[in-house]
Amino acid sequence: MTMTRRRRPVVVAMSLLAMSAGLSAHHSFTASFDARTPVVITGVVTHVVWANPHVMFSIAETDTGGAVTTWRLELGAPSVLLQRGWRRASLTPGDTLTVHGVRARDGTYFARVVSIRLKTGQALFANDATNRESPR
Repeated sequence: MTMTRRRRPVVVAMSLLAMSAGLSAHHSFTASFDARTPVVITGVVTHVVWANPHVMFSIAETDTGGAVTTWRLELGAPSVLLQRGWRRASLTPGDTLTVHGVRARDGTYFARVVSIRLKTGQALFANDATNRESPR
């Protein structure tokens, strides 16, 4: 059975759409992060990027000797965070906070956030679907 000229563009378009789904995929959690390597980081937010596929931000952590380490941190998808009550203003440069997360497998200063505790004591949960608390 041959494909009619009318159906061919539809089939081609659907095939391209199916192939693009794989292209848009990003890293898996277990490939990038080691759940056995928890980190607790306290510092000041220096940069926030609210975009797909994950909200990303950086904080500057100062140790007791005065050395500053900049951590790159990953949250969930913007749509998921919005559903949980987050807003773009939930994290802003200058905020002091403590991050609980898991470190990247490659040992860099990159981590996936599990929760955030603001200077006010309020907890924000980044990826736990069972959490019902909302950020400020």
